[in-house]
Amino acid sequence: MRTLLIAGNWKMNGSKALLDAFASAFAPPALADRVEVAMIVPFPYLDAARRAFESTPLKLGAQTLNPEASGAHTGEVSASMLGECGVTYVLVGHSERRALYGETDADVLARAKTALENDLTPILCVGETLEEREAGRTMDVVLAQVEAVLSPLAPTARQRLVIAYEPVWAIGTGRTATPEQAQEVMAGIRGYLARLDTTLAEGMVLLYGGSMNAGNAAELLAKPDIDGGLVGGASLKTDDFLAICQSAG
Repeated sequence: MRTLLIAGNWKMNGSKALLDAFASAFAPPALADRVEVAMIVPFPYLDAARRAFESTPLKLGAQTLNPEASGAHTGEVSASMLGECGVTYVLVGHSERRALYGETDADVLARAKTALENDLTPILCVGETLEEREAGRTMDVVLAQVEAVLSPLAPTARQRLVIAYEPVWAIGTGRTATPEQAQEVMAGIRGYLARLDTTLAEGMVLLYGGSMNAGNAAELLAKPDIDGGLVGGASLKTDDFLAICQSAG
């Protein structure tokens, strides 16, 4: 059975006080054994989060990384730096990085490779815009984004990824794909994985990442191909996020 993963993406939000609030809310035994939770916080809070979460089951995640090991890249952060801060997970290809900062599939692949080479677990984000969905291109777009990263990787490397399906039209809009819409896309992703390797398909953790909240989490997580969530706004509210995580158990 796949371990469920709930990852909270704070984006450019949060504070040290909020870190302490989450550390208190997630003190053991807040979570079921088969649920893993990662807090994906802004770079300046990574070390403070590591210290705050020491006595909790919370894992630490970062929002992106630079594929270069070091150098003249002002404002960037390397994989080794993330490792020294205790990071386990790192987002690659988030729709906001693609749309606002021009990251291409090639950029996403480079970041995923660097993460894997540095023993970080990439959470590969894929998803379609509203225009692409209305044009009936959802699966073409999503599977092309998945293939661009998985196809060049060695089979053993593929097994170390997590994939998050985040319909762009449902991020931060309050709109959510219905459980049936989400399941259809997740099943399509798992079907693609099965064509590569049935063991890969059976073991890959797939997250839903479009406005999951305390009210809809249980219904989404009940679907057979949804193994957790990449949570945005609700991850800034301790009670709501804890409720999502507990619904996964």
